Amino acid sequence: MSGFPILCVTDRTLCAPRFLAQVEAIAAARPAGLILREKNLPEADYQALASDVLRICKQYEVPCILHTFVGAAQALGVKYIHLPLPVLRAQSKETLSGFAQIGVSCHSVAEALEAQALGATYLTAGHIFLTTCKPGLPGRGLDFLREVTQAVNLPVYAIGGITADRVPELQAAGAAGACLRSSLMLAPDPAAELHPYQEV
Repeated sequence: MSGFPILCVTDRTLCAPRFLAQVEAIAAARPAGLILREKNLPEADYQALASDVLRICKQYEVPCILHTFVGAAQALGVKYIHLPLPVLRAQSKETLSGFAQIGVSCHSVAEALEAQALGATYLTAGHIFLTTCKPGLPGRGLDFLREVTQAVNLPVYAIGGITADRVPELQAAGAAGACLRSSLMLAPDPAAELHPYQEV
């Protein structure tokens, strides 16, 4: 797909009880991928939810990336995983070899370099701008994003306060794409929300 690649990061607390319907509307809009980030669920509940979300993503041919729960991903045969750095550190090379893509969240250049050395295939870096996900905390800014993209040889997705009008400056800082959470989870029309990024 042309445009600026967008990964949707889920948060079912923003749109329950219509979460699966919102996921379907987002998948139908064809983002570059969907990260099922529901870390407050026990792993068994997460795996059950992931099974439903995977079915939806497969229908629309959107990559579904599971988050944190390596065991759930293995049980479901999912080859895409996104890990917090401490979880990545705890994985064996044998375990990681079972994944085709390994995303890692980083908040400093040092973390980005460590994640790359441990086998990450892409990174998310943030938060870049002010965001409701981190209320009261100033964004790390475009200089931080540029430092990360220049330090590693991996695609880096910006996260935190992303809006379509900021795409040119994100691209100038080296971002390969961006992550959207609340704007997609709350969007009455996810296709309209994604359209400006897909037209870049």
